[in-house]
Amino acid sequence: MEKTVYIFGHKNPDTDSAVAATAYAALKQLQGYTNYKAARAGHFNPQTDYIYKKFNVTSPKYISNLTPKVEFYMQDKCEVVQEDISVWSAINQMQRQQLRALPVVDSEGHYKALLHYSAFAQQLLTILNPETNVNVSTSIDLILKTMNAQPLVLNNPTEIFKSTVLVGAASDSTFASMLDEHASENVIVITSDREKIYEEAIKRKVKLLIITSGYMLSKELKDKAQASGVSVIMSPYTTSDTVMMIAYSTPVSIMADPEIEPVHPEDTISKIRNILQDSPIRRLPVVDSENKVIGIISEHDLTNEPNIELVLVDHNELTQAVEGVEHYKIIEVVDHHRIGPMTTSYPITFINKPLGSTSTIITNLYQEAKLPIPKEIACLLLCGILSDTLILQSATTTEFDRQTAEYLSNITDLDIQTIGKEILTAGSRVKGRSASEIIHQDMKEYTEGKYNFTVSQIEVGNLKEITDRKKEFLEELEIERRSNKALFSALLVTDITQLSSILLIEYDKKFEPFITFPKTEDNTYFLKDVVSRKKQLVPVITEQVENFVR
Repeated sequence: MEKTVYIFGHKNPDTDSAVAATAYAALKQLQGYTNYKAARAGHFNPQTDYIYKKFNVTSPKYISNLTPKVEFYMQDKCEVVQEDISVWSAINQMQRQQLRALPVVDSEGHYKALLHYSAFAQQLLTILNPETNVNVSTSIDLILKTMNAQPLVLNNPTEIFKSTVLVGAASDSTFASMLDEHASENVIVITSDREKIYEEAIKRKVKLLIITSGYMLSKELKDKAQASGVSVIMSPYTTSDTVMMIAYSTPVSIMADPEIEPVHPEDTISKIRNILQDSPIRRLPVVDSENKVIGIISEHDLTNEPNIELVLVDHNELTQAVEGVEHYKIIEVVDHHRIGPMTTSYPITFINKPLGSTSTIITNLYQEAKLPIPKEIACLLLCGILSDTLILQSATTTEFDRQTAEYLSNITDLDIQTIGKEILTAGSRVKGRSASEIIHQDMKEYTEGKYNFTVSQIEVGNLKEITDRKKEFLEELEIERRSNKALFSALLVTDITQLSSILLIEYDKKFEPFITFPKTEDNTYFLKDVVSRKKQLVPVITEQVENFVR
């Protein structure tokens, strides 16, 4: 089965991260890799949301975490069987396709029960118990199809009915008495060359008369059967085999196991593991939100590799990746940040360039592949570059970023300054948003030795929007620091009009002497001409952490 390859940006996706995932997935699909899909682990910030809506592009699939789930291990090619076919047909299907279980569904695909050999054998033994009468639920039509019988007289052939099966092997008088005992029931009479039995069965208006071994019914008795409403068919099998085939004609829904409850694709493996172990066949059907069967999962499936692989864009440090990333194979990384401590036990494609944005790299990959960029994707890529470089003004901006932005501007007919200011304005909205939302919209986690820290960033048109709420933001940063057991948590607030920033930071008090930025107030530092977290802030603050460690 072909694996789905999800392309993820970092777990708090900014515009460059989201755009890179979308555009790289589009490139892969143009190259014929239809199993590549864009994904995101977090919700869009206002700027990114604005851009996707403006250009009417579907956002990456939201997958909040990659904790092992049913959908990542299940077999999605699953045969099913309609509830109204005979168990004979269903068992034959299982044997032909070498299946150990077969979900039973209604006409609309809704799950009803699971057919497996243990359930079938148990039900068959109940039906054919020698100490009781043979009782089956079936229809004349199912009986005909099961034994390839020849119809002679048919009445309501599709009606499902519960019946008692009587074999005409006794003397004529004894069998007549047996019929009298079951006069109030639907009776199926199975007999061979016994004309008197035929007459008694028709006289007492049984539900169905089955004549075995290819024997015939006289024209006179056939007319009487039609007049009495008695159905008559001819079985090519012996009487004993015909009795067995009657049991096989039961609708599969009756023979299946209704006690086996389905699971859902979003269920975690830890949740369903015990349910799987308790299943008599170590298999469970998988259904969607409408209870329609979409797959099946077995204990053996859990020993296989999951059916997804990952590509990381705009990050390479696993602390910034979607939760649960460690359970899956990473096959590619496309990034423009520092290289973190990520290691793999196998070779991968790793593209890392010192450019202003990952969107620049993705644009270049289209050019290298000699593939045209769809206009809506080009619009996203241009916004990704302008967002990450503050309209090409950030210290991270390279000449290649500028050339790429001009290239995309020509394709899209978008003016760089106009669209750049438009998206920065959309991303700088603070009013009406909580401190927690703002801190988490673009927060990255870093690790240096045994210490970890977080740095968030927001661009605003007026620093006062943040400084007026400084107490609220510092309280939220302290909550974040404590919950992550971090050395510090910081928020870089960049003024897009002055191209400078302030840093709000909550820290372990022992770290304070190592912070070398100009201090303006408690927990507040002024960073002149600093607008890039990646190139200007993180390298300096990492050095401060290293000095602290020493």
